[in-house]
Amino acid sequence: MPELRKGENTAVSGVCMTAELHAVGDPVDLSALLVAVDGKVRSDDDLVFYNQPSDASGSVRHLAADADGPERIEVDPAALPADVDRVVLVGSCDPDDVTRTFRDVKDVLVRAAQHGADPVRFRSPALIDGERAVLLMEIYRRGPGWKLRAIGQGYANGLAGLATDFGIQVEEPQEAAVAEQPDTQESELPPDTPTGAVPPAHNPSAISTASPMNLLKPPLGKVSLDKGGQVSIGLDKKDRGLVVTASLEWDGGSARRRRLGADLDLYALFVPTSKALRGRKSPGTLVGSGHVAQGEPLRPGGAGRATAPATAKKGKGADVVYYKRLGSVKNRPYIRLDGDSRVPGRESLRIVRPDEQGYVLLCAYSALSNGMGSFRSFGAKVVVTDGRGSTVTVPLFENAKTRYWVAIALVDFTAADGAEIRHIEAYSARMTERRPVLHGDGTIEMNAGPVEFKRR
Repeated sequence: MPELRKGENTAVSGVCMTAELHAVGDPVDLSALLVAVDGKVRSDDDLVFYNQPSDASGSVRHLAADADGPERIEVDPAALPADVDRVVLVGSCDPDDVTRTFRDVKDVLVRAAQHGADPVRFRSPALIDGERAVLLMEIYRRGPGWKLRAIGQGYANGLAGLATDFGIQVEEPQEAAVAEQPDTQESELPPDTPTGAVPPAHNPSAISTASPMNLLKPPLGKVSLDKGGQVSIGLDKKDRGLVVTASLEWDGGSARRRRLGADLDLYALFVPTSKALRGRKSPGTLVGSGHVAQGEPLRPGGAGRATAPATAKKGKGADVVYYKRLGSVKNRPYIRLDGDSRVPGRESLRIVRPDEQGYVLLCAYSALSNGMGSFRSFGAKVVVTDGRGSTVTVPLFENAKTRYWVAIALVDFTAADGAEIRHIEAYSARMTERRPVLHGDGTIEMNAGPVEFKRR
């Protein structure tokens, strides 16, 4: 697999190219600029990113991270308008939080792949001087063909400052900062730049007259997860007014079951930040008996490199919120259940202080008096909302009968920029009353917790 160093270029074909962004640490967003020969965009439509996932021609597209891969930009060189000279790939820190820089990001890697050719990779040099955006790579015209060049040039003022230098009119924050200007040494220009061409950062004119572009990330809106799906909600971990609400909703199913009571209960098993580990297995992974959570503590000075699950299995001092232990939003665990419904409807819990949360597993329990019907037949689902425009529904897809426990969704607060919600839908063994266990690394063990019968 060819790997370019900063400033190097290689010839590529005119077939569709997919560029993937990989990074370790704080999240990095990927975007693209369609640039004319004068070093400027033709209009604000030439910035392709999370708020504007395609240019007008459809030749450049932004694809969010999903089950098919990480965040990506697709470029079809043959379909680019004739007045577009190059497409520049940009990495940037979250525009909602100006304190984040590339100092907290490691191993920034772009992987550009074309059908029939080996992928080309570029690792950006470490950026430790407060940079919040970086020019990563560009695909540009070279005569009748195309070339791909590695850039690796950082900007201090993030995507907003970089976009402004290329002629995008961006909504200014209350306190505007000056973008770091790219180095204009000859070694930093494309090897075949025409004599006298001016780098974009040194061209003071701006061609855009449209309304300023908003770079802040929008809320998700309403999303329903597929089986095994996951989605991220952007959260400001320092926002003390933020309340994440997680609800178990159910209609009871048939009239007969509603007459029996159809009493489901919402349980929130949780691992606080102080005990959370970044483990070897992905959070939400189902593990067997004897699993020992191993990994690096999420918070320095927190849990050790390995923790045993025995305490949680015994049920004494377990980290759980349910109808007998409602919790609190004023003190730890900063999770509180609103009460026990006992009839079809809704049970909700409020989660505050996301900086104090590691993993929260949302489970439902069906009392013996409900009979043998499946959770799905009760119309059970979990709904998570941040109260800021993002609502995620986690439905059930299986008709598993004679099961008294289901782990429905995992809310992973360990991401730097928010929370990731994963569809789990894992059922207890037949006829067992043992509660699930959530380990310190976010893994889940079914049929391992205490037994506690509910008395009506």
